[in-house]
Amino acid sequence: MAENEDKNKSEAEMKKSYQATLIPESPVENTTEDPVENTTEDSELEDETEMDTGPEEPEDEEPVRAGVTPILIDDEMKRSYINYAMSVIVGRALPDARDGLKPVHRRILFSMNESGITHDKPYKKSARIVGDVLGKYHPHGDSAVYDTIVRMVQDFSLRYPLIDGQGNFGSIDGDSAAAMRYTEVRMDRIAEEMLVDIEKETVPFIPNYDGSLKEPEVLPARLPNLLINGSTGIAVGMATNMPPHNISEVIDGILMLIENPETQISELMTVIKGPDFPTGAHILGTAGIRSAYMTGRGPIRMRAVAEIQELKKDRQQIIVTELPYQVNKAKLIENIAQLVREKVINGISDLRDESDREGIRVVVELSRGVNPNVVLNQLYKHTQMATTFGVINLALVDGKPKELNLKQLLEIYLEYRMEIIQKRTLYDLRKSEERAHILEGLRIALDNIDAVVALIKGSANADQAKQGLIDNFALDEVQAKAILEMRLQRLTGLETRKILDELEALVKQIEELRKILASDELKYEIIRTELSELKDKYGDIRRTRIVHNTENVTDEDLIPEEDVVVTITNSGYIKRIPLDTYTMQRRGGRGIIGMEMKEEDFVENLFISSTHNYILFFTNRGRLYWQKVYEIPEGSRQSRGKAIVNLLELQEGEMVNAMISVEEFAEDKYLFMATRAGTVKKTPLSEFRNPRRAGIIAVSLDEGDELVKVLLTDGKQEIMMVSKKGKAIRFSEEDVRPMGRTARGVRGMTLEGPDDEVVSLDLVDETTTLLTAVSYTHLTLPTNREG
Repeated sequence: MAENEDKNKSEAEMKKSYQATLIPESPVENTTEDPVENTTEDSELEDETEMDTGPEEPEDEEPVRAGVTPILIDDEMKRSYINYAMSVIVGRALPDARDGLKPVHRRILFSMNESGITHDKPYKKSARIVGDVLGKYHPHGDSAVYDTIVRMVQDFSLRYPLIDGQGNFGSIDGDSAAAMRYTEVRMDRIAEEMLVDIEKETVPFIPNYDGSLKEPEVLPARLPNLLINGSTGIAVGMATNMPPHNISEVIDGILMLIENPETQISELMTVIKGPDFPTGAHILGTAGIRSAYMTGRGPIRMRAVAEIQELKKDRQQIIVTELPYQVNKAKLIENIAQLVREKVINGISDLRDESDREGIRVVVELSRGVNPNVVLNQLYKHTQMATTFGVINLALVDGKPKELNLKQLLEIYLEYRMEIIQKRTLYDLRKSEERAHILEGLRIALDNIDAVVALIKGSANADQAKQGLIDNFALDEVQAKAILEMRLQRLTGLETRKILDELEALVKQIEELRKILASDELKYEIIRTELSELKDKYGDIRRTRIVHNTENVTDEDLIPEEDVVVTITNSGYIKRIPLDTYTMQRRGGRGIIGMEMKEEDFVENLFISSTHNYILFFTNRGRLYWQKVYEIPEGSRQSRGKAIVNLLELQEGEMVNAMISVEEFAEDKYLFMATRAGTVKKTPLSEFRNPRRAGIIAVSLDEGDELVKVLLTDGKQEIMMVSKKGKAIRFSEEDVRPMGRTARGVRGMTLEGPDDEVVSLDLVDETTTLLTAVSYTHLTLPTNREG
């Protein structure tokens, strides 16, 4: 009774606090019809409102009926909303920090235990369980109870399922469970640990919704359920989202706290390494875990487990075997397919689900030449293959919601188990003393068996015999009743010995129980023993692996840096090939096929670069595009490559005239450009470090002019320009001042007439030999600066 009064008082205080927080007090507004003049009738209305008798009814309205109390609607809305909020917070949405259960979970387990539907008994129809819970303890809809049962069965929802189900209970694809009339359930063995000792008056019982039955306010919870299974719920103005953990790690953490109550959270994290989700997957880094454990809140980044497999004919595929917690596999696959159609993710040729009873297996087949690491990183970036679990450790403590850090969660459980051990020991002591008291009476009777038998035979009735035993042998009523109910077979020598042995054992047990009650250390030792037994019985290996040093992973981080050969043909086909594909040959060697192409096509550009370098593409219209080398499709020696128009967003009539490979956009490097009309421009390379997908202006061109060639320089080199009519000019790059990215440039060469144009631009030095080929060949040393 006192416990119920304390609970009601606590809830009342919480309501008052909640009301003060969410709905601050405000004066009741005057609701008179005339906003200016305050009539006598209005004054009387105010007086009556202050006296809580309700507003006076106008004469033309019906009088208030007996038993009806008029109240202001805003007052009623405040009061009703507070009651609703408290009901959701305390009675539905938040778990109790002691047993980690919400009322509906607790009622389901208690009802199944009362019905004897344990793990070693036959399955029972789910509809029967739902009916019992609804009729006895949970006055809500049947779907609420059945949906809860379904989740308690699902091994992809709970790390340690509390109910063992038979039938269709849904899937990770989001499939619904079968109707309750088809499925069958029974308690899982681990769930029975939640109810051990409930019959020993270890927990308070409260009336059910109609007062006809009693139900437990909380379960004894030998198992640290809140941490190992977590909890999710949305209340009014607050929510909880607690992740599951590995039972072995949690028990090790509790044992560490028993050994040293001053243990710090950082020390606890050496054994409780982080959440352990039922679907496995990877946790990226420990920053989110540390925040959650230290403060009760923190973002935990998760990522699917995938591996890359090699196929025949230079093809590869990605196999996804584990998904982040609460990710719907079917929706994930649908999302990937949609992103492929929208060309957000490129390089996927096929997508299929090969999952079965053995586990998840999603196959992503890749196009030939695609870098699988890039595709995998795009999947992590754009889909739920990478998610964040936002931890909110909110639970009810003494009937009030409270955010808890890791140590507080363990301390609350440990303190509660100490309380359970205390109550259980008191119960066992009382029962042992009662039994010992009866056995002591039986021993006295056996020591005086002849006198006892004679007294009973000489008594007129049972009451007289009982009173005679009390008066003659200093027994009480309980002992005398036990003697009268004793069967004659107990008078044999063997039975007498059993009684005396039992009494002796009880005396020792009573002594031990009293020691336990007097010693916290002995209680802790009992908890140690029980937890060690649970670990041996239910402990398993961690499913979720914590991956360190993976913060802000980019495509480039996943790709090894290696030298490659990049080629582009006159028709606009581009590819890259690992440099080690080619081997050095002696003079006179025949070489190997480097590319299969159409008869009229030829390789226009070929250079060696690194996969982590940038390639700058300059078009005839003076625009610049760039890509990382690893983004260029990898091909075989025989393959033609990919059309460059499928890599770059070129405009109609736009074509690539120059390509440059750079490792970084250094401040001391320049791009030197020349146009057909003889204009030249020198711009710092750093001006081009922020391009857009649609390209940026590299040089502004006059109408009819085109960009011919671009060179990468150090700003101090010798430049040679050659015209269509065979004229050439050599000059120092230092003669041209650096200009901005959108500048038009300056005159670099004067052309001979409108039909002349610049056809080439190159870097030279005094040791370079120029080879000119028209109808005959001519060798020249570039020492003359004249054009």
